[in-house]
Amino acid sequence: MTLSHRLKRLKFRAWHRGTKEADLLIGGFYDKYSASWSEEEADWFEALLDIDDVLIMAWTMGTEAAPEHIDGPMMKRMQQLDYVPIAR
Repeated sequence: MTLSHRLKRLKFRAWHRGTKEADLLIGGFYDKYSASWSEEEADWFEALLDIDDVLIMAWTMGTEAAPEHIDGPMMKRMQQLDYVPIAR
């Protein structure tokens, strides 16, 4: 499967998490950064999508530490939260 095809599948999974909050957090991250991802970064994101949303949100907001296999540059970028739209 090509990276382009994989990314389309990952986009669907990122935006269909089950709660609006998780959709905005994970889907928003996908939308902002996925165009520049390598195969390895897509692998990381795909592995992330297999994890429960509550844990992803806790790691992203810093209320829990991310495990070693998830922590790294991609998680640091995700923790910036500058990709989540804020309604005013």
